[in-house]
Amino acid sequence: MSAANNTERYTKVAILLHWLIAFAIIGLMAAGIWMTGAIKEKETQATAFEVYQIHKSIGLTVLVLSVVRLIWRFTHKAPAMPSGMVAWERMAAHTTHFLFYALMIGLPITGWLMVSASPWGLPTMYFNQFEVPHLHALSSLDMAGKQEWEGVFKEMHEVIAYGGIALIVLHIGAALKHHVIAKDNTLVRMLPFLKTPVQREEE
Repeated sequence: MSAANNTERYTKVAILLHWLIAFAIIGLMAAGIWMTGAIKEKETQATAFEVYQIHKSIGLTVLVLSVVRLIWRFTHKAPAMPSGMVAWERMAAHTTHFLFYALMIGLPITGWLMVSASPWGLPTMYFNQFEVPHLHALSSLDMAGKQEWEGVFKEMHEVIAYGGIALIVLHIGAALKHHVIAKDNTLVRMLPFLKTPVQREEE
């Protein structure tokens, strides 16, 4: 059996973390787009405020899961890439993985920095169970300093989020290309219910 048809997959823990984080980030992005507009409207302000609190809680969860996933990745070898991948595809895959880790860590960190610097000083309640402390270096700034830094981190948060949307679309497109066109095991490694596509014999 060739490497391209090898059904070796990621570990169950890696697969679980991948999909938990993926669905959480997609949900966070959708909620983020909605709530930034809804908070400005009287009819939806109350709901948007609640969504903001859930958004922050899920974001912090993503941060923890991402750190766990990064540790797991360093301590458990990933399946080999299909032998049919050329050099630029391998480089693109490595670059995409790096950018995804930057996304998974960068989004919640910039969000935490943003709420820590917020002049409103609203508490971050983790699923209404306990308060997550703001970063003191930012929460102790004067009003002008808070406004300045909140704006900086807000812009960073938005840039990473919109960049993440583009990255997710690219990632999905690449995965489907490998499964439908290249017919290798790239997508199979992360979806336990899939089988490696049967490749046609060359004439």
